[in-house]
Amino acid sequence: MISMVYDSHNLSLDDLLQPLVAAEDALARLDDRLGRKSDFGEVDRRRSGEGLLRENDGWIARAHFMEACNALWLAGELVHVEDLVLHDARMDIRAPTHELTRAHTILRTRRQIAGSQPAWALSPKGMASLRGRGGADSFITAAERSPETKVIPLYDSESRSQAETEFEDELARLDALLDRSAWLLKQPASAASDRKGRGGEQPVPADATPDGDPLVYDPDWDEEARMERWFAVHERTRDLPPLLAAAVVWDAWEDIEPLQHQHWLGPMLVAAMLRERGKTKSHLAAFNAGLRTIPRDRRRARDRTTRLVAFLEAVQVSSATNLKEVERLSLARMQMERKLKDRRSTSSLPGMIDLLLARPMVSTALISKELKVTQRGALNLIAELGIREMTGRGRYRAWGIV
Repeated sequence: MISMVYDSHNLSLDDLLQPLVAAEDALARLDDRLGRKSDFGEVDRRRSGEGLLRENDGWIARAHFMEACNALWLAGELVHVEDLVLHDARMDIRAPTHELTRAHTILRTRRQIAGSQPAWALSPKGMASLRGRGGADSFITAAERSPETKVIPLYDSESRSQAETEFEDELARLDALLDRSAWLLKQPASAASDRKGRGGEQPVPADATPDGDPLVYDPDWDEEARMERWFAVHERTRDLPPLLAAAVVWDAWEDIEPLQHQHWLGPMLVAAMLRERGKTKSHLAAFNAGLRTIPRDRRRARDRTTRLVAFLEAVQVSSATNLKEVERLSLARMQMERKLKDRRSTSSLPGMIDLLLARPMVSTALISKELKVTQRGALNLIAELGIREMTGRGRYRAWGIV
């Protein structure tokens, strides 16, 4: 029987203080750089639709791809970032592998967390949605049983019109219906026991777990109990500094291992906790790139202090590396924008620059789809900007900012 008790007390602050200060400084610098909306001598075209500098928006979009690949690297699987970019655009050049579909799941989950409210990921509804389990069934059933109930939040001091209230209720019922449908699609087909196939009746196994087939899911794992223990550790870290609390929560996730097949969700929840506590306001922290640089024997050491120091060093390394990447994208953007001089207002070059900033690499088919140009036109845009081909292949080539 594996012990699932995690002790979050008695931290060795003397050993943790120096790496904690260094990691907090690096993370704060990165978050401040990504939240920057203006510079001296700034021109309007440098801003994105949300007011951020375009290289900041570009790095945030790129980070989702890189973190998905790094998460699978930590799990012992290799996914090429160019394959993930093409799969995300539904333009695969070959049949997607199981690892690639998992990476795309991680990519979509990270985008979902980054696009939601800071407190959503760690809320009961958010956790149920991220896990894809029936935990959200209580919310869904309640919404279906009382469709006419109009609930006005207590914290909303402004009066809303009847039309706004009804519209929000309609959206809530639609969300509940979509969640219910997604949950039902993930459940074993119980109706299959009533239908006969080639081998006759195929009843649902009697020892099936709430998670699914016992051949795939360990019946003794008890994800709910493990999640409760992890959330108990999360609650006990409320009084700690945000980044130190994140280190403890991450270590608890690695020790308890709440989810059998979604272990990659842990760093995202830790990053969501930092957003919720206001430590990172401009981005969803990316830890996996830094964790790749830490030897496994340190990340999995018996001594808890060694593991916590390893995580804090990973935060420092990833933040410093990502800050350099943002500056590199800023320099590349300025160099490419020099080509926009004397261009007509309908030119596709500005859109091409935004696409290059937001994707680790692009292909002619992807450029054609995003910018609504021909593949010959995409090659002309590539030649005008002078970007480098990154694959070395004669076919299925890809270009990017090097």
